[in-house]
Amino acid sequence: MSRSSKKGPYVNERLLQKLSKEKPGTRAVIKTWARSSMISPEMVGYTIGVHNGKDHIAVTINEDMIGHRLGEFSPTRKFIRHGGKMQKEQEQKAKTAAAAAPAPSSKKTG
Repeated sequence: MSRSSKKGPYVNERLLQKLSKEKPGTRAVIKTWARSSMISPEMVGYTIGVHNGKDHIAVTINEDMIGHRLGEFSPTRKFIRHGGKMQKEQEQKAKTAAAAAPAPSSKKTG
């Protein structure tokens, strides 16, 4: 369910205070736990460390992200791989094909 239009978008006030102290384009990562905060136009150019439950994921804000939430760019689950017999067979074939392929030469011709 979305937020009421009369209330406007939710932007964390503490995060905006931190942003006002920094200059845009600096490499300083501004840490936040406010995953539900919307990305506003004032945030463009900053790097924000969004907490994913374990550590902070650095997210550089650009114009395409305006209107989205910070949590969308910091996944909370880590995908390792799908399991199963077929997956293991495919990985073995890929390893043998990579080992059998000749290494590219580093000689320059010409």
